Amino acid sequence: MEKFKSFLKRKDIEISVKRYLIDAMGAMAQGLFCSLLIGTILDSVGRQFGIPFLTQTVAEVSGISYTVGGIASAMSGPAMALAIGHALKCPPLVLFSMVAVGFSANALGGAGGPLAVLFVAIIAAEIGKAVSKETKIDILVTPLVTIGTGIFFSWLIAPFLGKIANQFGQLIMWTTILHPFLMGILVSVLVGIALTLPISSAAICAALGLTGLAGGAAVAGCCAQMIGFAVISFKDNKWGGFISQGIGTSMLQMGNIIKNPKIWLPPILASAITGPMSTCIFNFKMNGAPVSSGMGTCGLVGPIGVYTGWINDIASGAKSAISLGDWLSMLLICFILPAVFSYMFYLLFSMLKWIKPGDMKLN
Repeated sequence: MEKFKSFLKRKDIEISVKRYLIDAMGAMAQGLFCSLLIGTILDSVGRQFGIPFLTQTVAEVSGISYTVGGIASAMSGPAMALAIGHALKCPPLVLFSMVAVGFSANALGGAGGPLAVLFVAIIAAEIGKAVSKETKIDILVTPLVTIGTGIFFSWLIAPFLGKIANQFGQLIMWTTILHPFLMGILVSVLVGIALTLPISSAAICAALGLTGLAGGAAVAGCCAQMIGFAVISFKDNKWGGFISQGIGTSMLQMGNIIKNPKIWLPPILASAITGPMSTCIFNFKMNGAPVSSGMGTCGLVGPIGVYTGWINDIASGAKSAISLGDWLSMLLICFILPAVFSYMFYLLFSMLKWIKPGDMKLN
């Protein structure tokens, strides 16, 4: 056992929740951002502004035509796997082999491809790391083992994982339609909490394919966390903190939350209000890339995802045009209401001495 532990340590194979559910998932979300999300945005911008370079076919593979954005989106599987491999500190030959692993897992995982990529990429990366530089023909053995393992497990478990993730995501979206008030609260609060925790809410939403009314509630919850913390910590952090949290990440407050968990209550309670408002009052939907549902105002990805969803709906005939009410609902759900409600709860808890000056100061 000691030899085995020593081997794992030498290979930097750390079997832990942090390595797999925090580091790997966070990296997976970045891979999705740099492929599927950017591709979706490029396609939407091209259609909206009539830019020929972004709307015309630039490549055709096996009879399938691709735009610039289409190529970026098609690379989501390899991008996720590469990002996961980087997070798991894979040596070069293992890391480069993850391209094929990610493609196979995402393709065989179908609609739930991101979840399949997460599991398969972790397995292939760790086995690849285990054999890396153990033979004199490492340049052959390591890629063969990594790719072979990745494709085998893609064939073995990716369709099952993809189906489970897709069905669970469909269940959440279906339940949100049936019970918009309760599910509006649950989805908004839980996804918002995941955004601030050191795990990836974006990866969770992508893995579940969370869009529609449930996706809108997720956007509301994430925006409540980011805008909420940006507003209520303004006295402590001024404009630098406002911007870094408002369009960066509310995860910056995790250290302060550990010291005083009560500072988390204003954004959480705000999300519990804006979530059902998005589902019951504004019928606020996020029909863009599912990863956008879990991004909030980080780089304004959440609102951009909502906008690209509008464009997609117009293109499909599900929506005739973008109305003033659409813009107003986005402004209220993503920016104004999170700020107002969070600040109201902040004032209340400050009066109760639950939150004191300096509690949300960022280092």
